[in-house]
Amino acid sequence: MRPTMKDVASAAGVALKTVSRVVNGEPGVHPATADRVRAAIDRLGYSRNESARVLRRGRTATIGLVIEDVADPFYAGLSRAVESVAAAHGCLLLSGSSSEDAERERELVLTFCARRVDGLIVVPAGEDHSYLRPELDAGTPAVFVDRPPGPGIDVDTVLADNAGGAALATRHLVAHGHSRIAFLGDEPSIFTAARRLHGFRTALGHLYDERLVCMRSPALDTVRAALDRMLALDRPPTAVFTGNGRLTVTALRALAGRRGPAVVGFDDFELSDLLGVTVVAQDPARMGRVAAELLFRRLSGDTGPAEHPVLPVGLVPRGSGELPP
Repeated sequence: MRPTMKDVASAAGVALKTVSRVVNGEPGVHPATADRVRAAIDRLGYSRNESARVLRRGRTATIGLVIEDVADPFYAGLSRAVESVAAAHGCLLLSGSSSEDAERERELVLTFCARRVDGLIVVPAGEDHSYLRPELDAGTPAVFVDRPPGPGIDVDTVLADNAGGAALATRHLVAHGHSRIAFLGDEPSIFTAARRLHGFRTALGHLYDERLVCMRSPALDTVRAALDRMLALDRPPTAVFTGNGRLTVTALRALAGRRGPAVVGFDDFELSDLLGVTVVAQDPARMGRVAAELLFRRLSGDTGPAEHPVLPVGLVPRGSGELPP
């Protein structure tokens, strides 16, 4: 973890204010004491937190946004909404894609902080966000969106009702006569994928069959192999619930030319209405807007407890999920 000014003060045996004066070039520190502080800084590898310095002197009118993939329609919609709110507040948006890489996420966040952004909106790829603690302590507000931060970081977090949406889709299929329902989800380490599996499993109850679950990346070969294995069972699935938009599109490709099964997907996607695909739709624009508005409230001086809104989702029936077994 990056050393803080408190660490320097402890190592040098001086008060925190003394370290602050040395770091900021202020007078009033004995030369020998200043030398001791500078030696502790060199030994610990401490670097001045420019974010705190800027926040004391005034804002830079920029905010940073870290998402999974700018090419993903869900994150594109979220990003556009954040940019719109930022523009309304006279701010420029800096954004980058983590590609589901925790180290890349950390690199982007710290790069934005080094560029003195006024605040951060983060779709996390990793589960350890202790690296962000010095920035938060220095006064840089952060909002997490789509997924929560790791343990020990309590900041504003905007989520969708992932488990509730998955349960809604599952109950819809059961109501149309399906008792053998497959689930295709993303990697189980991803928060949204795990929550959607939980909702699916809870709603299915005693009908749940582990053999009808595949939690892997949405590559065509992987999805096709999983569906081939499931459809070859003595009691194959008559319906498939896909855990995100990319998996829905991939599953439709893998099932092309086959009869059935019924399909419901989590996340709407382009042309889903023309293809007649039933989906559980969340609102990425609303998610981005709520996150950005929370961030600007913090920048305006709101110091209340962290908020954790959970946004509702809704079922959009279009025919693919209404097929009988």
